[in-house]
This record gives sequence, structure tokens and C-alpha cells, in this order.
Amino acid sequence: MAVPRLVATDLDGTLLRTDGSLSDRTRRAIVAAEAAGVPTLFVTARPPRWLDELADAVGGPGIAICGNGAFVYDLVERQVTASHGHDPEVMAEVVSDLREAVPGVTFAVERADGMGREHAYAYAQEHNAGHTVGDLAEIAATPVGKLLARCPQLDPDEFLRLVQSVVGSRVELGYSGAIGLAEMTAPGVTKASGLATWCEQQGIAAAEVWACGDMPNDLPMLRWVGRAHAVANAHPDVLAVADVVLASNDDDGVAALLESLV
Repeated sequence: MAVPRLVATDLDGTLLRTDGSLSDRTRRAIVAAEAAGVPTLFVTARPPRWLDELADAVGGPGIAICGNGAFVYDLVERQVTASHGHDPEVMAEVVSDLREAVPGVTFAVERADGMGREHAYAYAQEHNAGHTVGDLAEIAATPVGKLLARCPQLDPDEFLRLVQSVVGSRVELGYSGAIGLAEMTAPGVTKASGLATWCEQQGIAAAEVWACGDMPNDLPMLRWVGRAHAVANAHPDVLAVADVVLASNDDDGVAALLESLV
């Protein structure tokens, strides 16, 4: 396909530069590609509350697939329009099993109405304002889109391997590059499932979508679309499945792709 109907892109490490900024070139490229009939859709591990800062840059439909597919977020209206959460009983079993297998593990949750965390949960990249703090029953009082676990006492890679061995197929364990953080969505909930559902609603086929990513949590999406793009700084597993390797995120690789469509 010479020109796709949609470009779906990850944010951190892909569309955004390493410092988390969106370059002026990328902003212009999103606008120009949309004017040429190719909108850009954000598909990210970020929770809804981390997207408002990009509301002025979103193009096309004005929404984002976020939380690794758990939420659809309207950046214009600043509200979650759809969510796919954990079964509370299954999630409670997963948490119980992880507490037994990983002493010192702590938990947080992402919900449509914000984040909740246990008192002991701490993460350097988090914004602490507005969190619900309490035990699991308190922080999971409303449906949970993403369950987060941390155990700083363990090596990050060892921790993720241990989590995977405990949770099995009861959750989807996604790795977005956040070191030492286990990000878990409900079974079958991935960037690919969120993107596929949205595209079906819009009458867009997988073959008509191009996608860009950099980390293993992007793999389901990259395998689903018609053409997969990896930025040069991507994880080796992502580079291995890419149809096209773009310039790095710091060199505006996705912007160059969008510019080529104009």
C-alpha cells in the first residue's frame, strides 16, 4: 500500500523524544499528514491522566488507545469513552499469588478515574498528586484497567521473569521500558486489541494501518497492522519484526514517515 488510511504510533521512545518532549517537526508532520488524509492515532502504555499534556498535538479522531489497550481516551473532552478491565476476582488471586511468591512486592492500579496505590508503592517517574492511597480493596473500588507491581529489592529483569511465571495467562504482562515495573492488563487486552476494536468501529482494515513502536508491548500491534515500523532505538525484538526501520525517536523518525505521506 502506497499510503495508509491511518498511522498508529506509540508515544514514549517512539513519537516522543527521550526527554519526553514532542518536537515542533513532529507536531507539524501530524497536522500535514492529517490534512493529506492520513490521521495519526496515539497507542500508548500511558494512562489517561498522562495524556492531557498532548491534547494540543493529537490529530484525526482526537482520541488515544492507552493503558496498553485498556482505555480509549478522548483528549478533546478529556474523558475515557471505553475501558476493558480486570475481573476483580482473578485480579485478587493474582495479587495474592504474587505477594506469596515475591516478598516485598507492592501494587498500584490505573482506573478510568485515576490512579490508586498502596502506601508502600513508590515509583520515581510517577506524579503523586491526586492518587487514591490505601489497601487493595480501597484502590480497586472502581474497575481496574491496569494492575502495576514493583519490587525494588529484586533485579528488574529477575522480577519480571518471576511475575510472568506466577501470573501465567491470567493477565497480559506488557513491557513498555519502565524499569522494574510489571504492567498487567486483563487477558487479551493489548495495544493490538484496543487498536483492532477501534479500527473495526471506523471501518478500517488491519492492512490499511501502519504502526510505529519501540518496545515489546508494541509487538502485538506491530504484528496486527499492514506495515510495521520500528524506530532505530527500538528493542531488538521490535527491530526483528519491523518491515521498516525509521530514524530514532530523537531524530524524529516518525515525523519523517508522516512527512513522506504528504
